[in-house]
Amino acid sequence: MLASRLLRSSEPDLPRQGDCILWVDGTEGMVRAMDVVSSDAGAEAVVRTLLQAMEYPHNSGVPARPQKILVRDREIQFFLRGVLQELNIVVDYAPELPLIDEIFQGLQGLDADKPPELPAEYAHSIFQVTQQIWQIGPWAKLDEEKIIAVELNYGDVETLYISTLGMLGMEYGLLMYRSLESLKKFRQQVLVAADDTPQILEEAFLEQDCLFLTFDQLDNFPDPEELVTDDEQQSALAAFRAETGVQPSFGNLHPLEGMRPVLYEEEARVILVALQALQRFFQSHLSEMNVDEFPAMTSRYRIPNPDQPSQKISVKVSTLPEVAEELYEMSMAAELEADEGLPSFPVLHNDLIPEDAFYSLGAMPWETLDILRTIVQSHQAAAKDEGRSEGRSEGRSSDGFPVILIQTSRPKAKALIEGLQAAGGLQAICFNSGEDPLSAEQYDLGLLQTNNGELHLFGEFSNDDPVHIQARKKWDQRCKKTKGHCGLVIARGLKGASRGNPQLTDMMALFEAKAITEAELGLGSLQLIPYLE
Repeated sequence: MLASRLLRSSEPDLPRQGDCILWVDGTEGMVRAMDVVSSDAGAEAVVRTLLQAMEYPHNSGVPARPQKILVRDREIQFFLRGVLQELNIVVDYAPELPLIDEIFQGLQGLDADKPPELPAEYAHSIFQVTQQIWQIGPWAKLDEEKIIAVELNYGDVETLYISTLGMLGMEYGLLMYRSLESLKKFRQQVLVAADDTPQILEEAFLEQDCLFLTFDQLDNFPDPEELVTDDEQQSALAAFRAETGVQPSFGNLHPLEGMRPVLYEEEARVILVALQALQRFFQSHLSEMNVDEFPAMTSRYRIPNPDQPSQKISVKVSTLPEVAEELYEMSMAAELEADEGLPSFPVLHNDLIPEDAFYSLGAMPWETLDILRTIVQSHQAAAKDEGRSEGRSEGRSSDGFPVILIQTSRPKAKALIEGLQAAGGLQAICFNSGEDPLSAEQYDLGLLQTNNGELHLFGEFSNDDPVHIQARKKWDQRCKKTKGHCGLVIARGLKGASRGNPQLTDMMALFEAKAITEAELGLGSLQLIPYLE
């Protein structure tokens, strides 16, 4: 027999307005499935948890189908009857489910016994100095590589090495390492771990040896009274939240213990002394530091002993520029190694062809080509393997010489010619498929490949344009007959009657090159990446 109940969650780590679904085996007295869902999830969530209880029960239970189900909600009873009618499972209503009540009371008892995040006697002082550090905001000046040493010699801690989080605006806080070895080891593990290995990153995170303080937005946390049980600490936390609008979290990371979101008394004393010294150091010297400038600076402070305030503890705070430089070099080496492992792709440039230029693909009569070769101001002859051999076998069985025409103003045409010549001349002309992922529109991209290996976009043609489809078909046919021999004509006369139909006197340059296929280019389909400010 299975019994189920929807329970309002009071767990601090669960959604405030959530429900806990429990499916309990009444015969064996064990929980087969439990889930926490939002209060508006609906009865379907109950069914999903039921299926889990049947097929994948907790505690290594054996998969089984119940003969009878008890629920204490009439609406869920009727819903389950409709869903399970073909499985011959009896669904009954029971006003009380003592076994589930007992289990839930046990969960609440565990929550009530949970220790506060900070020892009560140090909470107010820690929240006070933490608020001062939040207002100073060291992450606006320092990144994670700018390490500060706080030499305490207090308790069982000699020196804490402070790494500041938050310059990237993702998570604000301070990591207080008990040794430089732990700090460097974690940094190295993070740098070498790939993005697709979250398990390795999690293991590296849990192996750190440090105390931590983080700040999170209030939206991620319930009210203070749901987080702490001590009245004084609750009041201090409420005051902090009201002043800053953030939630401070404290804890400990240790290779043997993992993460513990609670500070013991000796840890609370250490973190209080360290934060008070850091606050004074930031107040005096933070203006002299930034992400590029991290000079060597040292100050000494006398901090009240948390156990005996009449006594003072001498604390030395120092910047460690040599460690910061070492961590930076470590990051650069990892970045260089990652770049070396990436495949190299050519960059597609779109700044060579003038924006207002007219471009088209067509054919030039062979007689006109012969004349143009002799009168044009700038002429790049074809290489021998492109048909311009000594025998001049150019595939003149074609109805014309395939050319790309780019027509613009005289100054811009001259700049275009000079740009091609500076790149070593024109090597090839190609058409490659392209796509705009936002509009899903498909394009035929006209590309010029220069002898220095660069690719330049000269035109975008819609795949739905019937004029281009026909012109492209003829282009491929002509290039096949000429064995890939083609050319680029650059002409002046963008305006007036010569637009799109330049005369020989308007043509300023002829670059003879090779037509290559998309497969030969080897880029595959190109996608437009939108630029968002």
